[in-house]
Amino acid sequence: MSKQVDVAIIGAGSAGLSAVHKVRKQTDNYLLIDGGELGTTCARVGCMPSKVLIQVAEDFHRRNLFEREGINNGDKLTVDYEEAMEHVQDLRDAFVDMVFGSLEPVEEDGKLVESYTSFTSDNTLEIDGEIITANKIIIATGSTPIFPEAWKAFGDRIITTDEFFELETLPESMAVIGMGVIGLELGQSLNRLGVNVTGIDQQEIISDLKDPVINKVAIDTIGKEMTMWLGHAADIAEGTDGKLKVTAGDNSVEVDKILLSIGRTPNLKGLALENTTLELNERGIPLYDPTTSQCGDSNIFIAGDVNGSRPILHEATHEGRIAGLNAVSDNIQAYKQKIPMAITFCEPNICTCGQSFEELDEATTAIGEIRMGPVGRALIMGKNKGHIRIYANKQTGLILGASICASKGESLIHMLTLAIHKQETVQDMLAMPFYHPVIEEAVQAALYDLYSKLDVDKSQPVELIPLK
Repeated sequence: MSKQVDVAIIGAGSAGLSAVHKVRKQTDNYLLIDGGELGTTCARVGCMPSKVLIQVAEDFHRRNLFEREGINNGDKLTVDYEEAMEHVQDLRDAFVDMVFGSLEPVEEDGKLVESYTSFTSDNTLEIDGEIITANKIIIATGSTPIFPEAWKAFGDRIITTDEFFELETLPESMAVIGMGVIGLELGQSLNRLGVNVTGIDQQEIISDLKDPVINKVAIDTIGKEMTMWLGHAADIAEGTDGKLKVTAGDNSVEVDKILLSIGRTPNLKGLALENTTLELNERGIPLYDPTTSQCGDSNIFIAGDVNGSRPILHEATHEGRIAGLNAVSDNIQAYKQKIPMAITFCEPNICTCGQSFEELDEATTAIGEIRMGPVGRALIMGKNKGHIRIYANKQTGLILGASICASKGESLIHMLTLAIHKQETVQDMLAMPFYHPVIEEAVQAALYDLYSKLDVDKSQPVELIPLK
């Protein structure tokens, strides 16, 4: 038995669904193939349930400011772990249901195949013994948390995000191995909820920060809240009373559970890429053009986490759109990539956009900065820890990038990313209105500091635009 389709999309995650949305507008002869659990990584075990837990933890942590605000008995508040996790799961399920809603048109078309598949050639796939011939194929199979084989012997005492959001309650103690985005977010939240958390990372940076100033501020600020051991790899062994002993350098601790957050690996195993003519990199990922999503000059496209490039939802959906459009087009079209932007929803938020610190040319770059300590709105909220650094071209003032460790950084970084997208200068931004008192005034202060370091004509007030 065989079948011929215009487009076959492997993977019903964020990138795959985004690709389907474009494909089905041009043809009804397509297939969406996925043998895993539907609902997307973001909705099931990533972006969304983690933000629910973060909000619960933030609300509970706020009690520490009550006394200074004249609010009494904050020390008597408690959190019910079972009810908190049930709340997380209820909202998680609601988000997953929304994803299922977007799948309904595909199911109604009879185009969803809930099975695994593998390549038999550049144009053919095998699904449960059936051969599918496709004019174009999109690989959008996502990624899976890395779990070292040697540690699997410890059973369910070691979990990843794939299992975390299924917990019915929280342990008394936990080690979080990996202080990247998700490890930092969940580690701080668990610590704020009363779990005894130890965060461990073999690197001396957190949240993949490249700016050494912001990295130090982030470590110093968050490190006052929770224990972090940086610079040494973790070793795991049996402890006492069923606990696990985690050692990193000269430090060791016994914990009830371990959350592994040491990265994700592309879901390519089982696709039998060796049956294709695709050229692979050292990680076994097909080489592709990020502006077209096309793998070499083949009929195969790749999008989302599986390409190992920018494992972030808005990037995955953008790449899915490109792959979907090109899969149904006669001519391959290149599209501009999004300005790089990343947010870690710890407190303070850790955010970056544009060029990273290590990409800057020191000779032609100026850096403006501001400490959050004296920022009025941050003082009012009791969240005035942090630092902002903005990068610009010295000769023109063109905004190049930024690194932020600040409360409400998620909003500040969008403003700066938009400025980079529109190719605005420091002068352009300072001519904008800044309301008072708002967190955005911190960006304004950093921009003034940056402006003072530019080699531009300063004979006219930067805030005023002359009428012609």
